[in-house]
Amino acid sequence: MKRDWANWKPDPKRAMWLAIVIPGAGQIYNRKYWKLPIVYGGFIGCAYAMRWNNQMYLDYSQAYLDISDNDPNTKSYTQFLHLGTQITSANEERYKSIFKSRKDKYRRWRDLSFFCMLGVYALSIVDAYVDASLSSFDISDDLSLHVEPAVINNKDSRASAIGVQGALRF
Repeated sequence: MKRDWANWKPDPKRAMWLAIVIPGAGQIYNRKYWKLPIVYGGFIGCAYAMRWNNQMYLDYSQAYLDISDNDPNTKSYTQFLHLGTQITSANEERYKSIFKSRKDKYRRWRDLSFFCMLGVYALSIVDAYVDASLSSFDISDDLSLHVEPAVINNKDSRASAIGVQGALRF
């Protein structure tokens, strides 16, 4: 038995489960191929941000550890100094606070990048489900609003009222 691809309607639950198992598979199942670069671009962007922020976090963590210890051989923090800048006992506490605040900032941004990736993942699942659910939605040209007077009868009190009745057709 051949499938009728012209009248094919995707199953929302199947689209959702495919998107859960393989990101982007729900969009492929729904035949919305143009959404794939958006989904995978979101994943790649979040992964890049997570990797970059993690590297900066590790660099500033090491710099903070090196400036805080008393070992003169550990000087990884010098790569963050401007040319000609020297760390003396007068400005050491200032640089410690700078390195600590930058370490904390990049750790927060790395963690935020992870949550953004979870958001892209959840959004791709919701998109696959909603797109499959709305695949059979009628988008005909007959979108109209009819407003007309109406008489409303109340059966209990045997009274009538005059009002306005509206009907949407879509």
